[in-house]
Amino acid sequence: MAYALGIDVGSGYSKAVICEDKAIRSYAIAPSGGNYQETARNVAEEVLKKINLTLEDICFTLATGYGAAMVPFANSTATDISCHAAGIHLVFPSVRTLIDIGAQFSKVIRLDDAGRTLSFLLNEKCAGGSGKFLQVIARILHMGIDEIGPRSLASSNPVQFTTGCAVFAESEAVSRIAEGACAEDILAGIHKAMASKIVNLVTRIGLVGACAVTGGGAKDVGLVKTIESELNIEVLTPHDPQITAALGAALLALRMVSLNGGDKESEKRI
Repeated sequence: MAYALGIDVGSGYSKAVICEDKAIRSYAIAPSGGNYQETARNVAEEVLKKINLTLEDICFTLATGYGAAMVPFANSTATDISCHAAGIHLVFPSVRTLIDIGAQFSKVIRLDDAGRTLSFLLNEKCAGGSGKFLQVIARILHMGIDEIGPRSLASSNPVQFTTGCAVFAESEAVSRIAEGACAEDILAGIHKAMASKIVNLVTRIGLVGACAVTGGGAKDVGLVKTIESELNIEVLTPHDPQITAALGAALLALRMVSLNGGDKESEKRI
């Protein structure tokens, strides 16, 4: 049996997945913190410990994400775009349009029938379309990030935000609180502002086939429902939407081993 390890070191969270063939055997998620190298080691140790393996049992380790270069035990690296595509293709083979809402960026990826990337778009550097926006609002409203989605669903009069910038929206949210707007309406308004940016990316790249949402933002049920409403479609969400890129990295690692007969050194030179 061959085990491969995929590690996605994101700006907000780091994820690790161990695959055997095309089956997920173990996965782990941890905040990335300020030391990507240490976090990568810790999340790898956690995912290995869950199924009583050591790094020596892994045939190939592939790193991806914001801090991929900070994984010293990885045999190779790959772009998060290709890893997201490979991961979602295993979970939902019908998906041709993927929306990933990460802590730093949101992106939309077009896939072909084999799960390969055809094209992609990222939101601009402003955090207005990313998970960071949700973290800012959660802090202002003194609630946990997991509360945002359910609370927003109770909104009866979503606040209309005049800006899509996270910095200015923070000030605007504080103003709305002072005016007496309830938290539910503010959250629903934030979701509409974020969804508008994300849907703009989808429109630019073209909505084709089934659509899925991944990343930490996909755990926000209010945001997902707002995106569905804006696109007028039902979107798919994996059981744990944060591990898609790490899963794809593990799958690509297995593919590399298959193509190169298990020669790890040859992969370092690719």
